[in-house]
Amino acid sequence: MNFRLPGLTAFLCAALLALSGCASIITRGEPASRNARKAADRKPAPDFELKDVHGRTIRLSEYRGQVVLLNFWATWCGPCKIEIPWFVEFQRTFKDRGFTVIGVSVDEDGWDAVRPFLAARQVNYPVVISTPEVEMKYGGVEALPMSFLIDREGRIASTHVGLVTKKTYEEEIRQLLD
Repeated sequence: MNFRLPGLTAFLCAALLALSGCASIITRGEPASRNARKAADRKPAPDFELKDVHGRTIRLSEYRGQVVLLNFWATWCGPCKIEIPWFVEFQRTFKDRGFTVIGVSVDEDGWDAVRPFLAARQVNYPVVISTPEVEMKYGGVEALPMSFLIDREGRIASTHVGLVTKKTYEEEIRQLLD
């Protein structure tokens, strides 16, 4: 095959971006991951009210007393597809200890895209479709995946933008459950 250099360069750049995930470069001087804030430094997680796949209303405030992993994601996001099986496992492993995952899809096609995706992956936790208002409450979702670990008092204990390791999530969840 005969590749022209500009075409090959464009292809390699596109492949690198695809492999690196959906996360954009974080600006405003904030780190991509802010782990395990001290309890005194935690801010309340903004409440929201959104419908799940069955039409039931999900309110974050109803999960007060539990540790919540709030995950903004999309069906087309490669790193999101990596995390979702971890979250299914966490839901199964920790639900009896007062833990839940809530997925917040930012897919523009809404339930048409999300419903078959959830069924194919046997997602076992509540999933809702985001709105611009909810995204703004969480500082604007400019990169995916974006996750917030929320303590039993409803405060944001850590924030992750982009893909982090399963071990990182698991350690933080265990710390908040203990």
